[in-house]
Amino acid sequence: SLTQRIETCRKPVIAAINGFAFGGGLGMDLACDLRFAAKSAKMGLPEVSLGIIPGYGGTQRLPRLVGTGVALQMILTGDPVTADEALRIGLVNGVFEPVDLLAECKKVANKIVSRGPQAVSLAKEAVRRGVPMTMQDGLALEADLFGIISSTAEMKEGMAAFLEKRKPSWLRG
Repeated sequence: SLTQRIETCRKPVIAAINGFAFGGGLGMDLACDLRFAAKSAKMGLPEVSLGIIPGYGGTQRLPRLVGTGVALQMILTGDPVTADEALRIGLVNGVFEPVDLLAECKKVANKIVSRGPQAVSLAKEAVRRGVPMTMQDGLALEADLFGIISSTAEMKEGMAAFLEKRKPSWLRG
């Protein structure tokens, strides 16, 4: 499905929520790695008011993100939350004025792009694959991925740049 493709994309995916994100729209946002909202945004999963349940992963991703109790309240009542409430419960990573939303998302994206591209990809993989695992299995996955990144030219460049007090020059692939 599209939401699985978003979630498993090797590159980070950022959602900029400006307006209403209900039902499948919020489901798409939940698959993204980071979510930012305009102060005027509202989000919710109102499907039960239509006699159906949320799809696009809403019943699975929302509780993992905000906790079971908060997710059940949103899902069972169908009530939306404001951007400020979404920030408070951990549904979004930040809230901005509508006119600033895209610029602020671009700032975050540019910061991520300035980091080691393989390291970013492997860190995302470690989190996405590790969260559903036991702690022991997650730590083993992390160690395996750390071993992979430790043998790359990217790691050597990052360490050299740090020691030489300069910005790294990443090779982009």
